[in-house]
Amino acid sequence: EPTVRTELMEQIPPIAIFLQESRPKFPAAFFEYLMPIVVRYLTDVNNQVRKAGQEALLILLEQDLVAQSDIENKVCPILLDLSAPDSDDEYKVEAVNIICKMASMLSRTTVEHMLLPRFCELCSDGKLFQVRKICAANFGDICNAVGQEATERLLIPKFFELCSDSVWGMRKACAECFMAVSYTTSPEVRRSKLSPLFISLISDTCRWVRQAAFQSLGPFISTFANPSSAGLYIREDGTLSIRPSAQDVNSNPCQPSNNITVVSSSATAA
Repeated sequence: EPTVRTELMEQIPPIAIFLQESRPKFPAAFFEYLMPIVVRYLTDVNNQVRKAGQEALLILLEQDLVAQSDIENKVCPILLDLSAPDSDDEYKVEAVNIICKMASMLSRTTVEHMLLPRFCELCSDGKLFQVRKICAANFGDICNAVGQEATERLLIPKFFELCSDSVWGMRKACAECFMAVSYTTSPEVRRSKLSPLFISLISDTCRWVRQAAFQSLGPFISTFANPSSAGLYIREDGTLSIRPSAQDVNSNPCQPSNNITVVSSSATAA
């Protein structure tokens, strides 16, 4: 029964945490018994079971319970198979979604070598606009996961494609994550490539795209500032924050700091 398998998946994370805490007694129980079940259920015929499996996998990754070898040898190959060009549409949409969500939890090397080439392919998927939209909505997170060099070499050309996509929802998603993408690039790329691209979005024929671009204008401009002098920085949760100056803090030693926080477009899209 699918309901039984779904319920089982919901119990995997707490069991895994218990086994981790009791590892001297159960040194290999999780890797031998539970992890294979999670991987198998990612391809279950029932979509509710698959969804429960995906949620369980993300929790396990967040808790750092999955070994690097299992990620590279078991999880990534399954996701690459499910997101292949000839894969079933429903499976492909689910796979690209989980790839985008787990990218921030994996090492940069794993993401760049195993998942980034497939992500770039999915950005150009001509069959399913849902796949391209997921890629566009999570583009900033992928850039942050792989760093500046891979972003400028591989991802920026794909970002240009998505920003000129015929579906306005794609262009809107790009406008919403523009600050996160810009923050990952060098000042030269930001000035010479991203600035003209942003102007095209702010002049888009669709008012929803223009509105999203105007909302991202301030955060995008902030990426041009020198962090040491402007006090701007990106928090771990993806928000743009302004750190008060030492003079302001010293002038009110008994008052809590009034940090101004601007939610980044990538966090909003998520």
